[in-house]
This record gives sequence, structure tokens and C-alpha cells, in this order.
Amino acid sequence: MTPQLDRRTFLKGLGVVTVAAACGGAATPSPTATAVATATATAAPVTGTISVYSALNQSTNDQFFAAFKAAYPGVSVDLLPLAAAGELQTRITAEKASPKADIFIGGSSEFHDPLGTEGLLVPYQSPNAKDVDAKFKDAAGNWTGWYIGIFGIALNKDRFAKEAAGKAKPTTWDDLLDASYKGKIDVPDPVKTGGGYIFLATQVFRFGGDEAKALDYMKKLNVNVGQYVGTSPQGIELVSQGQFLMGPNWGHDILTAAKKGAPIEFVAPSDTANEVGAISIIKGGPNTEAAKSFVDWVLTKEAGALNVSLSNRLSVRTDVPPAAGIVKVTVSARPARGEISVDDNAVDLPLLAGARTLHVAVYEPRPSWAAGFVRRAI
Repeated sequence: MTPQLDRRTFLKGLGVVTVAAACGGAATPSPTATAVATATATAAPVTGTISVYSALNQSTNDQFFAAFKAAYPGVSVDLLPLAAAGELQTRITAEKASPKADIFIGGSSEFHDPLGTEGLLVPYQSPNAKDVDAKFKDAAGNWTGWYIGIFGIALNKDRFAKEAAGKAKPTTWDDLLDASYKGKIDVPDPVKTGGGYIFLATQVFRFGGDEAKALDYMKKLNVNVGQYVGTSPQGIELVSQGQFLMGPNWGHDILTAAKKGAPIEFVAPSDTANEVGAISIIKGGPNTEAAKSFVDWVLTKEAGALNVSLSNRLSVRTDVPPAAGIVKVTVSARPARGEISVDDNAVDLPLLAGARTLHVAVYEPRPSWAAGFVRRAI
């Protein structure tokens, strides 16, 4: 695969048929008083309305934007929630002659980066971006990463116990090719969703960049796919309902659903991937100055902690601890490679069972379609 080969071109070779679906939900804890009070104390006196295109889950949107509005009472938010970052990227591109939104939040940085390359974003170096490692932000300021999401498999425990009694749970991506899973797997649409796209990119990376092998894998998997869903949350919802046995998806959303009582669990293949969730300002939007204040707020420690509590994602800020039950990690700075060290006393995330170190490969120059690749070391 080359930087010129985009997601749509790659997928044409798979014969994949996509099906749109509605968004799902996540946990809904209330914003903390600390998050609101601290953000208010540092808020700039901005007013007006900002229009936001959000790829976050609905319940995260509800609580997160409530906290922002409490911190900035002079600012109203006009929100378009759509948990499919690819569709939001397409919408922003289509509106470039007359931008309708100020902010694009959520979704992998790979959906923001092409917009910056096309000159559709406002380069902005937030003062709070100083607390974000260079690996997690665009050097030109077109976008800034603010959370990390880890990819895995959502598995319906009840259905698996009935239909696969005595069978080992999948431990590798190749295990999804088992003939007994025909029609029993759902996959987020790689064109429309960050999750599907990261899943596709993972195959390229785990085969050492061999596109032919990655394409062959996707073609074989297609036989077992019962539906390509329009949003990643919908994929988890369908597995939770038992309509599908399992499906690749975001670990934080799987854990959130499980904590709410869904009969699912998070299973992490030995070679899996992560996204850097980003925020960017759309060039020519109606209220750029207020949009900058929103970016400043999103990058605060308090907003980062609120997002962790709402979504179970990891924060890019080293001073924001993970959610309860999620492994504590630290990221060291290296020019071409980052190393995540695992706290031996906090190895509760299934991805890290038995692990002591995760290595994150950073590809430079980083093609717009590339995702961070995580290889587990046992």
C-alpha cells in the first residue's frame, strides 16, 4: 500500500459491501465539579456559538459538552454527532467552499490529517498542547491528539458458550478465519469508520507492509463477515444483542458496554493496533476564535480526565490516570519508536495479560493512512 492508495481504492479489491447503521452509546457518568470549576477558572471570555462535528459516542458527547458549556457559559454548542469519522471527513471536504462547522473532534488522526494537507484546517498550536507528546500531534498544528484507543475483539460470551463449547477463544486475527464463524462476524466499515480503518491498517502492518498478504486476509475474512456496520458502536451493540458472535472493535467501548451489563468481553489478539484520537479546527468556520478556546479546554488535564471516565479511553496526557481497571501506562520519548511500560500492579486490561512491555512503532514520514501499530511482548 502506498500513501496514494486510499481506503476506498484498497477496499475495491475486497468486493466488500457496506451497510449503514445507527450509532450506539457508552457509559454516562456525570462531569465532575473539579473538571468544570478548573476549566472555568482558566477560560477565556469567549461568546457565541460553535458548530461541532463529533465522532464521539452520544453519551460521551452529552456529558463532555455539558462540562464545556458549564466552563464557558457564554458559548453555545451546535452539535452534529456521527460516530463515523470517515463520513465527517467527507462532509467537511464537501463543504469546503462554504464551511458549516468550526470543530472536528474524535476519530483517528488519519481522518484529520488529509484535511490539513488539503488546506481545510486552521493550524493552531494550543498553549495546552505543550503537555502532549510530539508523537501525538501534527507538527504544523493542523490537529492535536487527545486520547488513545486500543483495538481488539468484542465477543458475546453467552452465544460463544452455546455455539463454540470447548473451543478456544480467538487469540490472533487469523483465528477469525475459522470456517465455523461464517456469517457470524460484524466489522465496522473501513471507509466510514475509524475502527474499520484501523482494523484494515493493522493487517498491513502485521504482515510487514505486504499489501498482497493483507488483501488476501481481508478477502478470506469477508466470507465470515455477516455485516459491515456504519459505526463502530453499532458493531458492539449487535454483538451484545447476540445478532453476531463477535467482531473487531475498540477495546474501551467494549469494556464500557461490559461494565453496563452487556454479555460481552474484550479479547485482544497478540498483534493489535491503536488510534490517536484527534481534534482540529475547520478553516473558514463561523466562529474560529471560540473554536480555539474549545481546543484549549479539550487539552486540559480536567477535560482529559473526564473523557477517560466517560469512555475508558487512555489520555495522551501523562498526568491523567487511566480509568479504574485499565492498565496504567507511560510513554517514553524516542525519535523513531515509543515504548510503553506497564505497571506490574495494574495489569487488568486483557490486552496486557502476561505482558510487560508494548512497543509502538512510529512510521516516518507517516503516510496519511497509517495507524500506530502495537506489538505485544510476552
